[in-house]
Amino acid sequence: MKTWIEISAAALKHNIRAFREHLAKNVSIMAVVKANAYGHGLVESAKIFGQAGAVCFGVDNVEEGMVLRKSGIKKPILILGYTVQNRLKDCIKNNLSFVVYNSETIRALGKLKIGGRGGRRALVHLKIETGTGRQGVAGAELEKLIKQIKRTSGVVVEGAYTHFANIEDTTDHSYADRQLKKFQAALALLKKYNIDPLWKHTACSAAAILFPETHFNLVRLGISAYGLWPSKETLAVARQHKRLLELQPALTWKTVVAQVKNVKRGEAISYGLTERVSRNSQIAVLPVGYCDGYDRGLSGSAYVLIHGRRAKIMGRVCMNMMMADVTDIPRVKVEDEVVLLGRQYKEIITAEELANRLGTISYEVMARLNPGIIRQVV
Repeated sequence: MKTWIEISAAALKHNIRAFREHLAKNVSIMAVVKANAYGHGLVESAKIFGQAGAVCFGVDNVEEGMVLRKSGIKKPILILGYTVQNRLKDCIKNNLSFVVYNSETIRALGKLKIGGRGGRRALVHLKIETGTGRQGVAGAELEKLIKQIKRTSGVVVEGAYTHFANIEDTTDHSYADRQLKKFQAALALLKKYNIDPLWKHTACSAAAILFPETHFNLVRLGISAYGLWPSKETLAVARQHKRLLELQPALTWKTVVAQVKNVKRGEAISYGLTERVSRNSQIAVLPVGYCDGYDRGLSGSAYVLIHGRRAKIMGRVCMNMMMADVTDIPRVKVEDEVVLLGRQYKEIITAEELANRLGTISYEVMARLNPGIIRQVV
């Protein structure tokens, strides 16, 4: 393989167990494995999380849920993204729970004629809009939807949840407090109609770490299940309130040296002649590029690890290749191992480092790793 990704089973299990010790006994864990498990491999990660104690899984769409079912996973699966109406039958047939927040979905379920004695049921989670401005239903529309659900045979409200808009990127959590109060009001409205969902959940990774009052009986672990902190603000607040967890990053992305070449001082490297070497140099050609998920925005600024030392990316990252300066690293040769993301000996390239260089977040760096790259569980 020219490039591959190694996933540490021990690290994934450690992270789930760290949260298990951090949470109350009555709080269960959903492992969110959408977007190819944040780049870590959907099936591989879900199986490890299940072994470590996750009781259910969160995916984005029917396709991800079906992949898990076909891999033999029988634990509950919740589709967190929108489910188009012509896939509702697939959800019911394969015991996939899904989010609802509009009357059109309930109307479509009514036409399927589900329920009745021995009939299949649609397991739904009501998404409550509390201030994130995305999927969700609130106020008078929520009450209308509840009444519609009550009239529709075979629809079971298995869960109710919301999502915080500003709990990771700030140390001021007053907005999250207001969202939590709105969610509690929605639960009271459900109770008025004799609906008591099995699962009540609001907490993402950051909330699961920082705020026990958001846990209810289920937390949704995303980025931190893979060993990354949601943000530097979350880490700072966790330190301040002594709610620090030891998280272990689970992913290492590797490639090999394809060529080592001598380049004279002043010669240009890669497309656009954007960078020239300032001395007689040795350049390593690496057979990986932006089609693999190594962002072109890292051109001329990021580093990779070779022989446990940092080597700067030179010039533009290409579709399938990029170059690194190995002048100061002795004895680099063809097919030496290169770490693009992760640890090699005592050095490490973190997702946060790459994200900072790109002006984005670690979530994006991980989720954009090409799903076609082989994932090896180690």
